[in-house]
Amino acid sequence: MDAARFDLQLSVFLDSGGPVLKVILLVSVCLWALIAERLLYFKFNYPKQRQAWLAQWQVRTDKNSNHAHYIRTLIISEARLATGQTLLLIRMLVTLCPLLGLLGTVTGMIHVFDVMAVTGTGNARAMASGISEATIPTMAGMVIAIAGLYFSQAIEQRVNDESHHLADLLKFQ
Repeated sequence: MDAARFDLQLSVFLDSGGPVLKVILLVSVCLWALIAERLLYFKFNYPKQRQAWLAQWQVRTDKNSNHAHYIRTLIISEARLATGQTLLLIRMLVTLCPLLGLLGTVTGMIHVFDVMAVTGTGNARAMASGISEATIPTMAGMVIAIAGLYFSQAIEQRVNDESHHLADLLKFQ
């Protein structure tokens, strides 16, 4: 399939879903960019940061006092904040997708009722575009939310695992 044909099919799909589908596409692009950023962070940046936190703990001579416990807690908290930095935004976008799909359903049904008011109830062709405008955003919002939910849970699990692993590495003497 060549690029021009794909662009045409994408344009037809976006038009058939109404204006809400374009908003869902924008939210989806933002969501996947944030997910990709977190996955790349864990692969490239986090190992360096973990080494820096471990080095910060290892240079301490005192690892048993109350002050040392507070420092250890601070390091673990910094790690948790750094690893889960965009997780709240990812969760918010995942939650937003089905709501936007519902908005698309409502606007599509308004279009259907408008067509029914103008042409009467017997014109199925006129109502079909409104039905399409009502169902496509719902489907798109749900598909994006389900896939995004999987990745947000995976990232959240990784944040928890890495913070526990770091806590295990920061040993008392």
